[in-house]
Amino acid sequence: MIKNEKIKASEVHVTGLHGEDLGVMLTKEALLLAKQLKVDLICTSLMSSPPPCKLIGAGQAKQEAQQEKQQARKREQAPKVKELRLTPHIEDHDLETKRQQAERILQGGDAVLLVVKISGKEGAKAKELLETLTKDLSSHGRKHTGIQLSGKQAAVQMDPI
Repeated sequence: MIKNEKIKASEVHVTGLHGEDLGVMLTKEALLLAKQLKVDLICTSLMSSPPPCKLIGAGQAKQEAQQEKQQARKREQAPKVKELRLTPHIEDHDLETKRQQAERILQGGDAVLLVVKISGKEGAKAKELLETLTKDLSSHGRKHTGIQLSGKQAAVQMDPI
């Protein structure tokens, strides 16, 4: 980010504090205007001629740059997969609690792996439980995998929308 006296162009296209177009002016005039208003003159791109610049309150430019960095870092990170364990004989209240936990995780941007521990012939009941949960959570996430029955557990992964 190039600001104030570090701008080397002879002319710049200036945008005001509230987004109004102030037009093309000499860099010296733009700097003078910035000093009068007690703000910074920030060059947004060097790829055009004259380069576009905008007037931004002192310190606000640094804050915007930090926010952009944080957003970029957040977008880079792959969503974490968080596991919620259940049993086929779960009570209604406990099931509601797990559903709310899954909603919060999905709204936070992470994926949820719903796992039902099974023993014996509880596979059908576990599959039914996972189907109802995925239907309830469909407004917050979508299935990444189908319901997988394997050995002693049934699992389904849901990704945030």
